[in-house]
Amino acid sequence: MSPRLFDEWRSERRLKRGLAAYIAALMAEPDADDVAWMAHSVCGGDEDRAAWELRYARRALGLVVAQRDALDDRTGSLVARELAAALQADRNIAPAMLRVAERQFNDRLTTYREVLAARTPSEGAGARLGRALLIIAGAPRASDDIIARAGDIMARFVGEANAELRKAVGTPSLPEDVPPSALGR
Repeated sequence: MSPRLFDEWRSERRLKRGLAAYIAALMAEPDADDVAWMAHSVCGGDEDRAAWELRYARRALGLVVAQRDALDDRTGSLVARELAAALQADRNIAPAMLRVAERQFNDRLTTYREVLAARTPSEGAGARLGRALLIIAGAPRASDDIIARAGDIMARFVGEANAELRKAVGTPSLPEDVPPSALGR
């Protein structure tokens, strides 16, 4: 095996291991305190609904982060493919409900992607994401405290996804004398 071919193989293998860890992080169950809070404050006591909304949020935001912040264009599509496979294998989803779960996930993915793309100077991304989570969960009119807590949860999901993505695929490195904006030229 040539050294170049071996290096490519090793790099692919490292990427696949990293992506597997990233997908596992996205598929992790939501924090029990977050589920209890959301069930009580937003979902009328329905813990199952609260858990599903938080699962969808973490997974959708993880995919958006991978598509937006990865070192190369390929990573986002690889994450999308692996996440789709993980959803199909998710034991929390009854086989007969898989299409419904996929549709619900895609609806939330679209919403969160649009929220992150919109630039609102009066409100940060976390608050906008929190408001979107609440609207999706059926609480379009929530108090400022509830919006703030939902925003904190969503901002935490984005931060965790960024950290896990860096662990999975690495962090970009540039020479000190090259600004990131110079790469696009």
